[in-house]
Amino acid sequence: MKNYAIDKSIELALLIIEYCEQLEKNRKFVISNQLLKAGTSIGANIHEAQKAESKADFIHKIKIATKELEETKYWLVLCTKSKFYPDGELELTEKTNELGLILYKILSTSIKSRKNL
Repeated sequence: MKNYAIDKSIELALLIIEYCEQLEKNRKFVISNQLLKAGTSIGANIHEAQKAESKADFIHKIKIATKELEETKYWLVLCTKSKFYPDGELELTEKTNELGLILYKILSTSIKSRKNL
């Protein structure tokens, strides 16, 4: 399941990079920078969690990834609701939601298994 999350985070990050390039062409620099930082850090945190020092450290890093995911959702909502932003955020929203389901499942499973130790 964890490798699947890594693969999905890379897929999402690449789509976000492409969308942010469109935003920058349209001079939407502020949102582009925020979305790029949040959207690409999800995968960075998932990758970092793979080398966690403990179960608690793993859970902490996955929680950070979910926070970045929620921030990414926020920036995408702004892009969706603004009439001045290029299309393309719908697929990003779907991919973000899909990754969110995976991360929240990993998180809940990890927390449950930690309690059973």
